[in-house]
Amino acid sequence: MRITDLFTRTLRDAPADADLLSHQLAVRAGLVRPIAAGIYALMPLGWRVMKRITAILCEEMDAIGGQEVRLPVVHPAELWQATGRWDTFGPVLQKFGTDAGREFVLGPTHEEVIAALALREIDSYKQLPQLLYQVQTKYRNEPRARGGLVRLREFTMKDAYSLDADFDGLDAQYTRVYAAYQRIFERVGLDAIPVEADTGAMGGSASHEFMLRHDQGEDTFVICDSCGYAANVEAAEFVLPEAGPVVLESVQKVATPDCKTIQEVADFLGVPTAQTLKAVFFMQERGESDRFVFVVVRGDLEVNEVKLVNALGGGMLRAATDDEIRAAGAVPGYASPLGLPPDVLVVADRSVRVGANFVAGANDEGYHLTGVNVPRDFDPALVAGIAEAADGAICGRCGTGRLRIERAIELGHCFKLGTRYSESVGVTYQDASGTDHPVVMGSYGIGLERLIAAIIETHHDDWGVIWPASAAPFDVHIVTIGKEPELAATAAQVYDGLRAAGIAVLLDDRAESAGVKFTDADLIGAPLRLAVSGKALAAGGIEAKRRSERERMIVPLDGVIAWVRENV
Repeated sequence: MRITDLFTRTLRDAPADADLLSHQLAVRAGLVRPIAAGIYALMPLGWRVMKRITAILCEEMDAIGGQEVRLPVVHPAELWQATGRWDTFGPVLQKFGTDAGREFVLGPTHEEVIAALALREIDSYKQLPQLLYQVQTKYRNEPRARGGLVRLREFTMKDAYSLDADFDGLDAQYTRVYAAYQRIFERVGLDAIPVEADTGAMGGSASHEFMLRHDQGEDTFVICDSCGYAANVEAAEFVLPEAGPVVLESVQKVATPDCKTIQEVADFLGVPTAQTLKAVFFMQERGESDRFVFVVVRGDLEVNEVKLVNALGGGMLRAATDDEIRAAGAVPGYASPLGLPPDVLVVADRSVRVGANFVAGANDEGYHLTGVNVPRDFDPALVAGIAEAADGAICGRCGTGRLRIERAIELGHCFKLGTRYSESVGVTYQDASGTDHPVVMGSYGIGLERLIAAIIETHHDDWGVIWPASAAPFDVHIVTIGKEPELAATAAQVYDGLRAAGIAVLLDDRAESAGVKFTDADLIGAPLRLAVSGKALAAGGIEAKRRSERERMIVPLDGVIAWVRENV
């Protein structure tokens, strides 16, 4: 392609709202253009990257027996109502109605559609296993679309779904897809780390996320410095050191004027924060009725809302207001789990059982209680692991190593769904004896725009993108330096020869200065650059340079195709 024919223009300045470098470079290099918050158009250069990545995804899925399908973006409400996710998926599920009164959703994922299709198509064990995949548009009504291509409302996903006769079959397919994902990330030049993850709104028995370490990533995972255990913070297991034997003190009410934070209370009383109890208040939204939840966690820890939702059996959480806290019989800033009305649900982290003689609120402004012990002084209705692993926590897998907190960008996710969807929809098959069994499902996804952003975040320098050859919009970028007709003719000759050899070439045929052309070549980031100039021709060829290196060389005209093939 000739740049004079290209619809896209490069930009000198980054968008004012672009925090991530991938967002800045994707817009400046003309890969994408914003249309609305979280909605981007892929321009010709961006679409070429998307097609190359898609080809890799499809090759790897086909290699493990995947069958490509195309599923609708618009789903009837009854599919989501049958699985229960119409109410539980949350506000990111974009619902809409038609003039005829029917309700639909814009698909954020396609488990329901696959289950509906399997209900019609699968009836015998002879039809299993199956692995279906697609590259399709998704829509999620994200409340905080951010990071350019990292968190979008409308995006493209390679999603796959496995159907098996039993859990052994699911395990086998899961292992194959897991390995295929590792190959995909390796092929596009990303060092993805698989971590254990929470199943979230997808459900199922197990899941893994593939993470790319990134200081500005919005995801967080832990990794053990001893055994290598890695998990999303929403699923991370950690060990609390055992407390030694102590004499239980009696409860005493003490004045703590102007002490509302854990640190202020601990400093005033001269105790570590680990000897305090933190109260956190939520309203659990459960359809028609909301429930007030009084959460207690050791003062040096934080509540992980995903773990809390799982412990509560689902629903959505929001922070309780001061009025709702008072209505439950507690005092904001000085709330106590002691002496609450019996209908208040008290949920405690397991840390309340590792320690003694805690400091807790007194439900009286300006006062706290000392010598609080569980279960002597209050007995929570539910005790569960709802705290978030902190940096330096003891690994819950090996029991000796320390967990290190890492920020990351999530690249992909695999789920062992089991029979959740098949049982809710009634997807069964008959075994050899004629007995019905539910089909066992798995789900697997990679977001493509996010993958493009991750590649840019990993492969760039101060001047622009440095594309891996597997994902580059063009293999070669040709620039002409000078306005002499013979230079343009030579550049066109090289351009035509490379295209005839099946090599993707971008020719900068503009009447611009060398500085502008070189700047744009670095910004767009094709792996190889060829410069046609009078000086280079006089030296016996054209100037060649790898985008990732500073070294330049003269390649004879008759050796250009061979050099490009060797270096792409």
